[in-house]
Amino acid sequence: MKIRVNRDVLADAVAWAARVLPSRPVMPVLSGLLLEAGEELSLSAFDYDVSAQARVEAEISEQGSVLIPGRLLAEISRSLPGEEVEIVTEGAEAVLTCGSAEFGLVTMPVEDFPTMPTMPPSIGAVGGGVFASAVGQVAPASSRDDTLPMLTGIRVDIEGGSVTMAATDRYRIAAREFAWRPVRPDLAVSAMVPARVLVEVAKSLRGGEVEIAMGDGVAGFESVGRSTTVRLLDEQFIDYRARLTSDWSIRADVRVGPFVEAIKRVALVAERNTAIRLSFTQGQVTIQAGGGDIGRGTEVLDCELRGDDIQIAFQSQFLIDGLTGIDSELARINMESPSRPALIQDVPGDAEPAFRYLVMSLRLGG
Repeated sequence: MKIRVNRDVLADAVAWAARVLPSRPVMPVLSGLLLEAGEELSLSAFDYDVSAQARVEAEISEQGSVLIPGRLLAEISRSLPGEEVEIVTEGAEAVLTCGSAEFGLVTMPVEDFPTMPTMPPSIGAVGGGVFASAVGQVAPASSRDDTLPMLTGIRVDIEGGSVTMAATDRYRIAAREFAWRPVRPDLAVSAMVPARVLVEVAKSLRGGEVEIAMGDGVAGFESVGRSTTVRLLDEQFIDYRARLTSDWSIRADVRVGPFVEAIKRVALVAERNTAIRLSFTQGQVTIQAGGGDIGRGTEVLDCELRGDDIQIAFQSQFLIDGLTGIDSELARINMESPSRPALIQDVPGDAEPAFRYLVMSLRLGG
């Protein structure tokens, strides 16, 4: 194999594919990136659960393939000078040259690399910005606890031209609905996709559209020359829609930006895992925290309250995660009592709010 490729193009593609490499591979070949030079250059990684493949333009003098340690290649490619990169295979070495820099990298047997999974059939497409926004809104509510796999995923429910993504870690539920273009108007699909994979896909989007594919327990995502497949989780999930639908006797509308900043400031004096207290009265909300060994903080903001005055408490980061998912200037906080969860949503116009975030309240101290 002999190729020449732009340094920035190579570094970007290597970094993107290498993100799925396992930190503790069960077999040495799973730590490698497979470079294949044909009509174009493709870079692939696969750990039997998640695959990633990036395709880039390159000047290909000799076709072929080579398996190179992925993390090492990522470190080298991002440190190279801004010149063309040449990669040539010579026996058991891949010789990488860029300007006056040269590296001889020991390769691994290509034949030992597992066969990459086939992309399942496409079921539709959505704009990359919409996709990334939806993932960013719901992913913070997913759990990092691998002992309960269901909680580490994002539920994707597709009904015709509508997609709903939802996640929960038992303490909050986040859901976002958006429109897309299905391959069939009567399409109905539900799947549990690992949240970490969707987050990585969303981060890597460079515009354009995301093609979504599903079949045989695998989901696939493809956009602008980059594709990812992932093994789906068990479909078991809570009935999140029922929990997000309720009649609320109290609602407060508050400007999102100032509210988030005030919570962050006041939380500086809150001890770890202690509550942020919100006191809603007619025309204002008082944000309070602390009172222990560190100190205390208080800030007052304007708000529009409908219903009775209420004092309620939340874990500060959970509250911030919900508020930062709001796209509009105003957030609506729906409440019933200090001991029940609250629902954060966009202030609705004529349509139903696209984003909903249910968060558990905390017991108010003395």
